[in-house]
Amino acid sequence: MRVLMFVGKGGVGKTSMAAATALRAAKVGYRTLILSLDIAHNLSDIFDLDRSLFDMADGKPVKVMNNLWIQELDMHRELQRNWKEVHSYLSLLLNTTGFHDVLAEELAILPGMEEVSALLWMNAHVRNKSFDAVILDCAPTGESLRFISVPTALEWYIKKIFKLERSIAKFVRPIVKHVSDVPMPEESYFDNIERLFGKLHGSAEILTDPQMTSVRLVTNPEKIVLKETLRAFMYFALYKVNVDAVILNRLIPPVVTDDYFAHWKEIHARYAAKAKEYFDPVPILTADLFSDEIVGIRSLELLGEVLYGDRDPLSIFYYGSPFEFSKEGNYTVIRINIPFASKSDVEVYRVGDELVVRLGACRRNIPLPRSSLGTGGEIKARFRNGRLEVLIGGQGNGTSGREEGFK
Repeated sequence: MRVLMFVGKGGVGKTSMAAATALRAAKVGYRTLILSLDIAHNLSDIFDLDRSLFDMADGKPVKVMNNLWIQELDMHRELQRNWKEVHSYLSLLLNTTGFHDVLAEELAILPGMEEVSALLWMNAHVRNKSFDAVILDCAPTGESLRFISVPTALEWYIKKIFKLERSIAKFVRPIVKHVSDVPMPEESYFDNIERLFGKLHGSAEILTDPQMTSVRLVTNPEKIVLKETLRAFMYFALYKVNVDAVILNRLIPPVVTDDYFAHWKEIHARYAAKAKEYFDPVPILTADLFSDEIVGIRSLELLGEVLYGDRDPLSIFYYGSPFEFSKEGNYTVIRINIPFASKSDVEVYRVGDELVVRLGACRRNIPLPRSSLGTGGEIKARFRNGRLEVLIGGQGNGTSGREEGFK
């Protein structure tokens, strides 16, 4: 089974890429589900389907053609399925503090509930082997990163905080009832959280299994978008989630010869080259700007052909991380695979929040975790077993601009 996550900045074409991949996988013969993780669902729009199908779907998968199902979560129904006691308590708490009933119910949908609900469905589909492929049409980058961090954060909460919190609530609940109108959570509230955690068991392993799950980053050939994609690439490396392709979308096609677009074509060519520098050896798939909007089955089929050609859309296009992060004392350590190189071949320096590694005419820009930026300016580098290890931090006083790494 395969799980593919399509991730990127809002407006770059994630839904189009996810839908085209799902449609192509279904045509090949895979039982495929495309699941929207974005609360602003538009899968039904891009497939050009009758919205009433989804109004009757109860947030469950709906078959739209042979081998293809799509699913758009209804958060209010998810609250009743999985969050009933938690939502009831939060609504009551907010109502007690002065919010009227309707507003309290809306505010009781806390950040993270959507991500957990989507994880529950993903986990269930994988456990039940309902499909050969689950395609996740993710929310914009920040929410996608929260999605992959939820299992780890919830596991930490359950192991470190939950039992203590439950014990304290059980002890003080009778006292608080006599001295305050603020409600304390009942046992059903904690039972609800415990059930949710049980249903989520195994989701972290699914997300970090490179044989099952891959992220495909969708970006445009523009500076700001490409920078955010690079930052997302770094975070997925930190979470050890495999990125098997980067999709460079909406390139101005060669057939466009109008002078008005000449400068845009230069910009796109420049950032396409930078994308190669940033993400190599992860393969880059490209898609030119279409002459019409991508809506409906036929345009999605064409987009799938452009992206994958004769390749299986569910193949693992790349396995492994081009770089890894760890800590050694006060240093942040970045490990980079550079086989057959020696120390004299490589130049390392830091510019702003990026580490630059130059090998001959090739240059690599690696985004640095924010935790390493304020730890001092000292940079060290060494080779071990064909890998370049760069250490940033120590007790330095901090630097700016270009700093040579070999000392």
